[in-house]
Amino acid sequence: MVRIRVLVVDDHRIFAESLAAALAAEPDVDVSAAGSGPAALRCLERAVTEGRRYDVLLVDADLGSTASALQGTRPAVPVQDGNADGLVDGISLVAGVRSGQPAVRTVVLAEKDDPRRAALALQAGASGWVAKDCSLSRLLTVIRGVLRDETHLPPALLTGVLRELTAARKHRTESERLVESLTPREREVLRCMVAGLGRKAVAERLFLSPHTVRTHMQNVLGKLGVHSTLAAVALARRAGVGPADLAGDVVERGGQLA
Repeated sequence: MVRIRVLVVDDHRIFAESLAAALAAEPDVDVSAAGSGPAALRCLERAVTEGRRYDVLLVDADLGSTASALQGTRPAVPVQDGNADGLVDGISLVAGVRSGQPAVRTVVLAEKDDPRRAALALQAGASGWVAKDCSLSRLLTVIRGVLRDETHLPPALLTGVLRELTAARKHRTESERLVESLTPREREVLRCMVAGLGRKAVAERLFLSPHTVRTHMQNVLGKLGVHSTLAAVALARRAGVGPADLAGDVVERGGQLA
């Protein structure tokens, strides 16, 4: 029998334990649980090392909103905590898993229907959005369905999600057009802004004077039609512009790669 490896990620301990125990009763399901985003990432990394990758993640839409996991008796399936490493919200976890382990399918579990957040989850790479109060049989149908590359949404959310995705695509297209108007150097400066670098840090990275960087930043804001760095970064992210690679040692020097 081919078994499905499932990881439940929820910082509400009682819910995580109950759902994990219910899924573990299925003959073709192996299940573990994590009490935070960082703990989930560690579980995924350890599974890869052990050659036992997870197939499906069930991620709480409100992950990270609970100040501390509820304490209880020893669970049937231990919940691994990781809050000491910082919080990772549900959508960010979905995006991280999609980037790092694209073969893993993610399903978001939500307290309530929310077309905007469901659309964000799908854009981040989720394969489904399911109500937390759905039946176990419905959840199992979704788990097995996403492994066949199906996308699952509640019918009541479909129209709203499509509207949100259409609007997001329109905003992205306009944002991409604005970013394309930048020069290569201005785009590099924008990527540094997305990475959170200030004027002095950008100058050091690109071997430019702070005055020159200031001019580039002003040009970026003007061409993008915004009035602040935060607005420029938000537009850049909509256009798919990622941050500069701060860990790398490849930088531009006078048009040459150094």
